[in-house]
Amino acid sequence: MDPVRIITGTGLPLRRSDVDTDQIIPAEWLKRVERTGFGEGLFDSWRKDPTFPLNQPQHRDASIIVAGPNFGTGSSREHAVWALTDYGFRAVISPRFGDIFRNNATKAGLVPAVVDEAVVVALQDAIEADPDLEIHVDIETGRVYAPKAGIDAPFPLDEFTRYRLLEGLDDIGLTELHMDSVDAFEAQRPDHLPTTTSTATA
Repeated sequence: MDPVRIITGTGLPLRRSDVDTDQIIPAEWLKRVERTGFGEGLFDSWRKDPTFPLNQPQHRDASIIVAGPNFGTGSSREHAVWALTDYGFRAVISPRFGDIFRNNATKAGLVPAVVDEAVVVALQDAIEADPDLEIHVDIETGRVYAPKAGIDAPFPLDEFTRYRLLEGLDDIGLTELHMDSVDAFEAQRPDHLPTTTSTATA
């Protein structure tokens, strides 16, 4: 994944709480075998409602969701994160996230920023008043701010997650940091044991 330092963009005011992963990407979309194309099914049921914020032209280019409490609850499906990133979202701001969703998000470069509910409401109000409001999610400093609206708030981020995001390291990237050790281990394994080294010849 690409390094993530400061996310800057406009916001989608999602005034809903307890948004679960089935609402983010319904189960019928899970039959796909690729990790791409899930953006088309993002909030599929809700997008049938013309008043849903994502259907409003002023919010269609938003890259930051500002949602109510308990975003990403429910099943552990990674597809929810894939749908959000495939659509173009790079961060979600909420007072609280489902634990598994939060973990899946940070591994895929989607930033879950936890702020007080009062900050969320203030951001939602400000976005609705000015859809072009510029919001910043700063991973290096751990802050969410929208200077034009006078909003500046911290969000917690453990140092390992901050490191992964800043360096652009998903699980594969973390493993590749240790390839010398992996190669050394494989080199000393007996031939009759499984190996990650291909023995096929052309």
